[in-house]
Amino acid sequence: MSRVLRGVLTVLIGLGVLVGAAGAYVRFRLPRLGDTPTQHIVADPALAGRGEYLAQHVAICVDCHSERDYGRYSAPLKPGSLGAGGEVFGHALGLPGELVAPNITPAAIGGWRDAELARAITEGVTPDGRVLFPFMNYPGYAQMCRQDLQALVSYLRTLPAIQHQVPRTQLDFPVNLLVRTFPKPAAVSDTCPQRSDSVAYGKYLATLASCADCHTRHENGAPVAGQDFAGGMRFPLPSGYVAHSANITPDPETGIGRWTKAAFIARFAAYRRSEAIAAVAGAAPNTPMPWQLFAGMTDDDLGSIYDYLRTQKPVKTARAEPLAAR
Repeated sequence: MSRVLRGVLTVLIGLGVLVGAAGAYVRFRLPRLGDTPTQHIVADPALAGRGEYLAQHVAICVDCHSERDYGRYSAPLKPGSLGAGGEVFGHALGLPGELVAPNITPAAIGGWRDAELARAITEGVTPDGRVLFPFMNYPGYAQMCRQDLQALVSYLRTLPAIQHQVPRTQLDFPVNLLVRTFPKPAAVSDTCPQRSDSVAYGKYLATLASCADCHTRHENGAPVAGQDFAGGMRFPLPSGYVAHSANITPDPETGIGRWTKAAFIARFAAYRRSEAIAAVAGAAPNTPMPWQLFAGMTDDDLGSIYDYLRTQKPVKTARAEPLAAR
């Protein structure tokens, strides 16, 4: 064997060892977890009530973890599917795999301890060590204050148990390994934001509602710099229609710069009427925006989100769709 060939083989073997060691480290040493986000939660109707409000109208956990009826405007939840999972978010949305929303009713998570459920919500790690892809917004939920996190866990315990087996998420290589590097220890705050500070509270609500995730254009899985809240994300719907998220920056021409707070609240409040969620034929225009769920927020909370959005940098975009009326 020539000296050159021996050198090449040595380098290849060395690279193989390094790759193997890196893979083993990622597989067996990650993720690194922080302290337990919360301890056992004593059942309390008021706490569960706050959790219901968060799960159904702010963080809208039930939006992804239930089945949606795309035959109606804004795809409301199908009756009897609350929390049962099964919705698929995959390559059609530009995601690196086929992500399946799991069942989060007590039929599936009833054996999880409160701390384990809290960890899955805030750090994206399940009791058996599976790491969730951050399409589940655990980086945002990690900013939830402890009382709200406890409220959310408490509410999930009250969901009707639905026996519904769903397939596991399948991530593409190498994301199925890289995903183990994503979770970070959650620094859950013991202090909830003050409602009296409308902008700070609005930021808190908008973070839990994942507003930026849908209303910021992404390329190669990362948000485009300078396009925060400027819309433009593509959402292919089952009907074949492709929706685009709206610009919700304060730009006066293509965003919500000319909107008053009252108009902003009214845009959501319109969907408190069931007739606003009308049937949609074929490939007619539709939206994945869960208007009916967000419409359940209080006017004060919607107003706080408006106040926070008004602090963002105005961005002018090509698509002049500032939450345009139907």
